[in-house]
Amino acid sequence: MFHEKSCGAVVYRKFHGNTEILLIKHVNSGHWSFPKGHVEPGETEMQTARREIMEETSIDVIIDPTFRETVSYSPKKDTMKIVVYFLAKAKNVCFTPREGEIADIRWVDISYAANILSYENDRTIVAKAKNAIRDAI
Repeated sequence: MFHEKSCGAVVYRKFHGNTEILLIKHVNSGHWSFPKGHVEPGETEMQTARREIMEETSIDVIIDPTFRETVSYSPKKDTMKIVVYFLAKAKNVCFTPREGEIADIRWVDISYAANILSYENDRTIVAKAKNAIRDAI
């Protein structure tokens, strides 16, 4: 069994009193999710999440180390993938999709995100993030 590890985050911003999160649509699969990517040698989980968010979206973030959720799944035969998600506050809100990898990026009201996300695991992460953001205010 081959094991992969990726890290990413639920990136959020406050906009007109509402909480919005950043969702990305992948070119290859067409699914909506959060920015994430593979851990590079020597990187911490939080460094990976921050780098991947910047590479995929051009958004710089502040990672909340107190929010850490993991998702495990098998993307293909004989492969197990673990994804670690953090909560991250956007330092800037203008984005640029990574060419060839990201088809679309949207800021979406956190209460509406479950309607767009492709996978149940991601909807669960959003529910937990929503509570963590509310508790942090």
